[in-house]
Amino acid sequence: MAEAERIIGTPDTPDADREEQERAGTGGTAAEAERSRGKRRIAVLFAVAVFAYALDLISKMIVVAKLEHHEPVEVVGDWLRFEAIRNAGAAFGFGEAFTVIFTVIAASVIVVIIRLARKLYSLPWAIALGLLLGGALGNLTDRIFRSPGVFEGAVVDFIAPKHFAVFNLADSAIVCGGVLIVLLSFRGLDPDGTVHKD
Repeated sequence: MAEAERIIGTPDTPDADREEQERAGTGGTAAEAERSRGKRRIAVLFAVAVFAYALDLISKMIVVAKLEHHEPVEVVGDWLRFEAIRNAGAAFGFGEAFTVIFTVIAASVIVVIIRLARKLYSLPWAIALGLLLGGALGNLTDRIFRSPGVFEGAVVDFIAPKHFAVFNLADSAIVCGGVLIVLLSFRGLDPDGTVHKD
């Protein structure tokens, strides 16, 4: 009898229907909650990126308008000053002969981050990738729109610590995002929110 019921199935009953609906409803709610959590993380990523990008863009506009072709402004004695410099190379002035290559790399980083965002369920990773995205967009904007030409533009740098390279807020965002990613990787936290132990 039990074997027959297993093969044919038991008649539908209101209790069985209700249990089936509750199970389906619980699964649906969990999936919806997971999707909602993923959307919130993506929103955080883009909010951080927009904030970093806006700060970089506004700071460079001010620097070009007020500091370029003027004497440097001392902020903390001779330890830190603001000095407008056009940099055709990578972050901190390296590799000025490869401007187009750095432009392609920055664009590739942006594409990778946007694709990775679909599987993002970790808040710390959202912040780290947002900083990377905002910084990459900031410097890519200079590469595209500043002289001497499209994809060859020189980046505006202005933060000049003593005995260190001159950089900008986009460089700072990229470095902070990179450091955070290294720390998250050491802790075993993946972008999808899972934790692995090596």
